[in-house]
Amino acid sequence: MAATTGLTPDPVRELRTSIRGNVFEPVDGEYDAARRLWNGMIDGRPSIIARCSGTADVVSAIAFAREHALPIAVRGGGHGVAGRATCDNGLVIDVSPMRGIRVDPAARTVRAQAGVLWGELDRETQVFGLATTGGAVSTTGIAGLTLAGGFGWLMRTHGMTIDNLASVDLVTADGTALTVSEDENADLFWGVRGAGANYGVVTSFEYRVHPVGPILLGGMVVHPLENAAAALRFYREFSGAAPDEIGSYAGMLTTPDGMKVLALAAAYFGPVEEGERALLPLRSFGSPLADLFAPTPYVAHQTIFDASFPFGRRDYEKSTFIHALDDAAIDALIDHMERVPSPYSLIIIEHHGGAVRRVPEDATAFRHRAPEYNVTVPGAWEDPSADDENIAWVRSVVHALAPVSTGTYYANYQADLDRDERVEAAWGANYERLAALKAAYDPQNVFRLNHNVTPAA
Repeated sequence: MAATTGLTPDPVRELRTSIRGNVFEPVDGEYDAARRLWNGMIDGRPSIIARCSGTADVVSAIAFAREHALPIAVRGGGHGVAGRATCDNGLVIDVSPMRGIRVDPAARTVRAQAGVLWGELDRETQVFGLATTGGAVSTTGIAGLTLAGGFGWLMRTHGMTIDNLASVDLVTADGTALTVSEDENADLFWGVRGAGANYGVVTSFEYRVHPVGPILLGGMVVHPLENAAAALRFYREFSGAAPDEIGSYAGMLTTPDGMKVLALAAAYFGPVEEGERALLPLRSFGSPLADLFAPTPYVAHQTIFDASFPFGRRDYEKSTFIHALDDAAIDALIDHMERVPSPYSLIIIEHHGGAVRRVPEDATAFRHRAPEYNVTVPGAWEDPSADDENIAWVRSVVHALAPVSTGTYYANYQADLDRDERVEAAWGANYERLAALKAAYDPQNVFRLNHNVTPAA
């Protein structure tokens, strides 16, 4: 169904002249390319796409949308599985052209605009041998990942992305441009770190960065799925005793030649020779099909999962934090992997703890600091007729973990909510404070096309 603006040409012409960036309508030849997102399931048809070149453009776009009662979606990297970076018959504020990056090596900070991707940020910070926690797929946008919390390879060593966030520039629903930090608008800074999409459009982020690399020991060992039970039981013990310098994931996947395998991926964020000793037990266990560990540039290690998350496939994802990776949970995950309907779908176990856990649960809007693991299930396939089967499989994996689940989840890994799930579970006991903050900064819920916090009454 084609989108229309529902507006006369004059208001749209007014928007075109009020911003420096490009404005696309359904009649424009570039519209279809401009509205596409990473997830091939998402087919949003906004009335207008405003590609913003800076903060002033964002202010103008918000004002235009409010004047004409258009719902607002905000696009950064466009990588979110839920597709909240677009909408039907509304206005998309697209900040993807905003790609400026400035590293201050003396202060060990980096300022990046909201359209930057993690691979771009890593490339610039690594010029100075610096990095911050930022995802495990280099094509992910910094904005969406940061505003929900931010997991990645460095989280056990240096904390989550939000734990390294020094400040943001943000435009609120009434068009006010604010600097938000521990020293300025501190209440809003608390909420931005975990529920940020609810409070405005962030136009730039300032992160603290740390000495990392440029060469580290990283890679993975690959085991056949029939040996996965023993390997995962070993991984449970190895990860539970690992020093903070080790970041690791366990993933079940199907190789290009159709073999189901378990990959134990890890990196040591310190001297390579120390990494050789620390990762030796992981590399020595069992009889892996392959040992792909090697001294690797940090920027290259940040891309090792990219091939599993290409642009344009149909994707549906759910996750849950778990109390323990017990034997029953391991068996349930393997059983579901044996019955996976698509060769592109994954089951991923993220190891948390370390620096993540040392931040108090009420220090930021994101509060799920205690769980040792997060299990995420990115379902991926290509045939639209297989949607129901693949969505059901993803849901069944998460439901099978109910005995060990905390009942909470990570907003960035949640395509939608089942009937037995609640949006409040993304923030737990912090939700009421978030709702009060929403009432203060966005009482009319202008920014609602997100994992939405309802303004407190």
